[in-house]
Amino acid sequence: MAGTEGPVVFCLHGGGYCGLSFALAASKLKEKARIVAMDLRGHGKSATQNDVDLSIKTLCGDVFSVLKTMYGDAPPAIVLVGHSMGGAVAVDVAAKKSLPSLAGLVVVDVVEGSAMASLIHMQKILSNRMQHFSTPEKAIEWSVKSGSLRNIDSARVSIPNTLKYDESKKCYTHRARLEETEQYWREWYEGLSEKFLSSPVPKILLLAGTDRLDRALTIGQMQGKFQMVVVRHTGHAIQEDVPDEFATLLLNFISHNRIGPHGIEIPGLRRPPRSKP
Repeated sequence: MAGTEGPVVFCLHGGGYCGLSFALAASKLKEKARIVAMDLRGHGKSATQNDVDLSIKTLCGDVFSVLKTMYGDAPPAIVLVGHSMGGAVAVDVAAKKSLPSLAGLVVVDVVEGSAMASLIHMQKILSNRMQHFSTPEKAIEWSVKSGSLRNIDSARVSIPNTLKYDESKKCYTHRARLEETEQYWREWYEGLSEKFLSSPVPKILLLAGTDRLDRALTIGQMQGKFQMVVVRHTGHAIQEDVPDEFATLLLNFISHNRIGPHGIEIPGLRRPPRSKP
């Protein structure tokens, strides 16, 4: 968590990442907003009874539970930000329309068409990555050399939280057991475009490349249903590779849509003072 005023920017990381994926961006975002980045189950420092139940229903339930625990029945204005798998969760939370204070939706580098097409390669990608590290520093070095992250400063902050120490092998391994969650992969992304387009709040899609839009999104963008920004010279983890640029894009989105601590601010309209219970 960071920041003391403004709307809550609630961040959901991608599969295999952790909440600290947004740490460097938070240092700039906190000037104008409050940032909350949770570790999803099976990731980071989270602890659950079932770390491999990454069904969209369970992940959404976790998000609602954390929001309820933090804010009770009167949450402030919330801008949901989701990267990759976390983007699918953010869109699903928004699509449920049961978060009345939702004021904005930011999806980072995930599009239904290309995500679904990549699933057949996913197990191979997971098995081909380096599995064991003698120290967290070796994992940080590997993440940058392999190109999965392009910013060594961000890698130093986030990568240690994506690891766990294996006592039997006397080394560090990946905390998230993604290869055991294949049964849920399709449901993360099926229907993502339509759910994104039907969400009734201001929306922005941040992409690392232009070749990602499917038909529904292309039409939606032409109709002005959402804003799209292609962030060049970056890899899949835009928020880690260019944290300052990412933070500026989010702050501009919040400012452009006049999202304040209580929701959309209408100039000249004074809010009635909240009555004390």
